[in-house]
Amino acid sequence: MLAAGASGSGKTLLTCGLLQVLVNRRIKTVSFKCGPDYIDPMFHTQVIGTKSRNLDTFFTGEEITRSLLAKNSADCEMAVMEGVMGFYDGVAGTTTQASAYDLARVTDTPVILIVNSKGMSVSLAAYIKGFMEYKKDSRIKGVIFNQMSPMLYPRMKKLVEEELGIKALGYVPKVEDCVIESRHLGLVLPEEIPELKQRLLKLADVLEKSLDIEAIIQLAKEAPELSYEPLEEEKTRASIMASEPEKCTQNSVALSAAENTKQSSLSSVKEVLKWKSSKKLRIGLAKDEAFCFFYEDNLDLLRAMGAELVPFSPIHDAHLPENLDGLLLYGGYPELNTQALEENKFMREEIAEAIKGGMPCLAECGGFMYLHDQMEGMDGKFYQMTGVIPGKVWRTPKLTRFGYITLTQNEPLVLGETDFGSSPAHEFHYFDSENCGTAFHASKPHSKRGWDCIHGSDRLLAGFPHLYYYANPKIPQAFLKKCLEYRLSGRSND
Repeated sequence: MLAAGASGSGKTLLTCGLLQVLVNRRIKTVSFKCGPDYIDPMFHTQVIGTKSRNLDTFFTGEEITRSLLAKNSADCEMAVMEGVMGFYDGVAGTTTQASAYDLARVTDTPVILIVNSKGMSVSLAAYIKGFMEYKKDSRIKGVIFNQMSPMLYPRMKKLVEEELGIKALGYVPKVEDCVIESRHLGLVLPEEIPELKQRLLKLADVLEKSLDIEAIIQLAKEAPELSYEPLEEEKTRASIMASEPEKCTQNSVALSAAENTKQSSLSSVKEVLKWKSSKKLRIGLAKDEAFCFFYEDNLDLLRAMGAELVPFSPIHDAHLPENLDGLLLYGGYPELNTQALEENKFMREEIAEAIKGGMPCLAECGGFMYLHDQMEGMDGKFYQMTGVIPGKVWRTPKLTRFGYITLTQNEPLVLGETDFGSSPAHEFHYFDSENCGTAFHASKPHSKRGWDCIHGSDRLLAGFPHLYYYANPKIPQAFLKKCLEYRLSGRSND
């Protein structure tokens, strides 16, 4: 794991650079982002070409987190994790839950601490020592000095190795033209940065010279063996019904498991895949520059439950794909594309007609905003959207209802279910709605704060919260059951 003491220390840039080094060396690598971030994995996948996923102990607890790690790293030689915020910063800002430290603990991952060294020399030793000793099981095994001169590095390497007993694994000098910009929801998208691939190749060339790549690879090889229970989608349906998941081990060069840890997830491995559609279901997946925030593990689970995902663009396509059984409208940047979305009148009308005609739909954040009558663009003007949900969405001056939440069901029947139980989720948006919905109640962890949210009906679930399906597989299962019902009614052939 590449972690740091604070946001803005260079984690994402250094992770992308190291991944590019490994790809250049033809080492088959998978990357993971700690936490719910969508954009960092997009950089890993789109720019460098490595498979990238999220791991989040708030969403899935310990057992399923290890199983997802094993599932996604099974065909790779090396796994690299990118931490989140400061190493120990977790839920509610007062705990280590769901922090980078928590993920390293759950998976027994060796950690390399990235230290922004600008303006420091000997004080770096005190800084590093504090992170190493704050938790006795920190697993910090190495350090990389960011923004350090090549002249200072040999002296700092000697100092920290002699006084702290930690391995200095290199430094990163200031590299011109290798900065990744940001916007209101985080980093800009990979395709928006001119010559990004060339920048990362340049950075990889620098890192080959300034980092001890062989020592980093050796540290990964020394990671303990990962102990996990296989996810049921990896097994046959017969074995799911006939037996308990057997204990497995996997020699992952990056990560491993903790034994006898407390299970804190809301669904165990045995509960992940209890239902699969008897028919292949064609589910329209909105996918373009306006709708681009996906958890790949969500899509994998939908496929395992019997979905065929059919991409379409609400901006560029004139019509919905044919014979759909359901719709998925995830988040992204619709507010940057309001005019283009408004101008595609046929698509807006077809989506509205389909949903009002009974086609099941899941919509999150940006997708939820698109379902309103009107949306405010970044230019301050309001644009026509689909009109499925009455009301407007508008921009606010700061993040609105930001962070992890736990959802509980208010209304008696949503997607045919009377009670989904507790569902971990998160919100992250600068926009608000005059019609957020009341089907669920969102509670902030370690806080008394809460609010009602989400529109829920027999065939619609739409709201600001982002869902991670492995946290509560009942939700995608209920959605696909409604899609199957719609399919069998003959409506998808209308």
